[in-house]
Amino acid sequence: MNVSALKVGGFMELNEKIRSADSDVHITDCCGQRFMGTALAKGKKLTITGTPGNAAGAYLNGGVIEVIGNVQDAVGDTMNLGKIIVHGNAGDALGYAMRGGNIFIRGNAGYRAGVHMKAYKDLKPVIVIGGSAGSFLGEYLAGGLLVVLGIGAEETLPVGNFIGTGMHGGEIFIRTKKKIADLPAQVAVNAATQDDLARIKPHIMEFAELFEVELESLLEDNYYILTPNTQNPYHLMYVAN
Repeated sequence: MNVSALKVGGFMELNEKIRSADSDVHITDCCGQRFMGTALAKGKKLTITGTPGNAAGAYLNGGVIEVIGNVQDAVGDTMNLGKIIVHGNAGDALGYAMRGGNIFIRGNAGYRAGVHMKAYKDLKPVIVIGGSAGSFLGEYLAGGLLVVLGIGAEETLPVGNFIGTGMHGGEIFIRTKKKIADLPAQVAVNAATQDDLARIKPHIMEFAELFEVELESLLEDNYYILTPNTQNPYHLMYVAN
């Protein structure tokens, strides 16, 4: 089903058309309509041409959302399952409280990507950012996987300040030749080993296939891995001596 957002009254009506459709939906002329594809279930695909507003794919529950354009804030907010593919840039709070599924961003992401992400049993959320990410990447990260590929930022550090603030679970991989410094004491940084890279290789391969990006250099270049520092965990900040 093809629907022009210009011909629909507002975001509530547009979302009702998406929910009631018995086939895949393609929204064209999207310009800031919020909550596109909320709780989209498994077996359904939503393609959006344009720029959806905040919280696209919130509570996604197994469906697939592909955006031909940029997205605004809180994409994939609290999503459970499914996949979000963005052929442009993303705003702030990408994957906020994400609990499962995969998000692929071809370009850059704003502040607080992966904030409050968590994993539960077999559910492990994954975010792959092709370009750079803003400050507070992985803030309060409790589980899951964040990968920043730094495409187009090879001569600079592709992340902002305060990486991993409050991080107490999960992993952050950053592709860069630059030294990562000024991390919180509760975050450990190490050069990624081949065993480490084997865990993210399937996600990098999928990213390259989705966006038709050359794969070889993405697999061979230097990565750092950030993990919670078990020798100096955050809980020590809150326990009386």
